[in-house]
This record gives sequence, C-alpha cells and structure tokens, in this order.
Amino acid sequence: MNPAIRERHSPVAPAGEGKGAWLAALEQGARLLQEATPLKGFDVYVVGFHCAKDRPDMQMEAHHYCRVVNDDLLQCVLFDGNTRDANLIGIEYMVSERLFGTLPDDERPYWHPHDFEILSGQLCAPGLPDVAEQAFLAQLMNSYGKTWHTWHTGRHGGQPGDRLPLGDPALMWSFNREGECDEALKRDRDETMGLDTARKREQRQFLVDRAHPQVGVDAMRNQFSGTVPVPGVVDVQEAGGP
Repeated sequence: MNPAIRERHSPVAPAGEGKGAWLAALEQGARLLQEATPLKGFDVYVVGFHCAKDRPDMQMEAHHYCRVVNDDLLQCVLFDGNTRDANLIGIEYMVSERLFGTLPDDERPYWHPHDFEILSGQLCAPGLPDVAEQAFLAQLMNSYGKTWHTWHTGRHGGQPGDRLPLGDPALMWSFNREGECDEALKRDRDETMGLDTARKREQRQFLVDRAHPQVGVDAMRNQFSGTVPVPGVVDVQEAGGP
C-alpha cells in the first residue's frame, strides 16, 4: 500500500474457519496461471460515507475502488476498509450529468447526487496530492451514483454488523446537508486515516460555481433534523426545475 495512505481495517471479522491447504494451493496456482483481467484498472481509490435510502440511521464508511470506463461512466467495487482483510460490501456505478439526463423518470430515484459529498470535503482520495484530488473531483461534479450494498458489516468505531451478507441488497444514498452524517463516524475516519474534512471543504470552494441543481438532494431531507445546507447543493425542484 502507498505509505501515504493509512490502513483502515474492516469493522467485522467474517464468519468461517481459516484457509486450508487446498485453498492455499489454489491461490498459488491462480497467481501463476490465471489472469484477473476484469479487475485491472480498478485503481482509482476514494472513501466516503453512505446511508441506506429511507434508513437514516444505517450509516457507514465506504471505500471505493473504481475503473474509469470513459468521461461519463465509472464502475466501482466497494469495501469496508483498504487492507487485505477488507470485505466486499457492494457496488456503485457513477454517471455524468449528461448520462443521467438520458435515464427514464422511473429509473432516476435509484441514483443519488454527488455534489454535497465533494463540496463538503467528505469524499476523499487518500494518497493523492491535493491538486490531483481536486482535479479528479472536479470531473465528478454534478454526477450521480447508483449504489447497492449487499453486506452490512457495521460502522468503524461503532457497533459491528453482520458476519455474513444477509437479506436483501440495500439501495444507498448520499448525505446532502451538514448534520446528516454522524459526526462520530466522520471523526473516527478522519483521525484514523489522517484526513481533514474541514480543510478539504475549504480547498474545494472554487467548485461551488460549477455546481448545478441536482435531482435527489431533498429525497431524505425530512428524515433528518437540525441540518445545515451547503452552498452549491440545491435540489432541482427547489431551484424551480421540473
């Protein structure tokens, strides 16, 4: 791992016994004889926070490893940490504002807006210099994500989750106002990983003028209390859109 990136371990140990000799032999053979071609290119790393749509108390950290398909589409695999013990917890597809505009009306409620995650400083690309991180996130402005979590492994610094993936996949959503994401969750990540959300927010103020009103900003607004809007993060309907 890049020494500039601090390790973040999974909050839960999966169920099951240790690896047997047969599995060790299989892994060794796979390394020598097989190709993991579809996994190549998933090397863009960002970490942020998700909550389940319409379940504001189900919040967690999400480590994204993404492949840039083209200027309008990213595909990401999601983990609950960034070490070898990290558990695969879900997937996210990210599309540009342009591609989102091509989606049918009944599809759009599955896609959450990204501008708050960027402008608030909560979404970070650990290990990247500030200039490179800002350039990458500038490309993600006004984009949307469709995210499903298949395994709720719990919260870092809080109650561990399930030791196996249970139940139906959960459609995840973005936070869109200050005060929605649990402060303890943010603080634990920042302290452990050496990140500074407040500083990143200040650095990204130049992006506010690039922000467009987005669909879904107000989707969970009434499920939180005592929240504060962030400049540049506005719902399309509040802005007078359709």
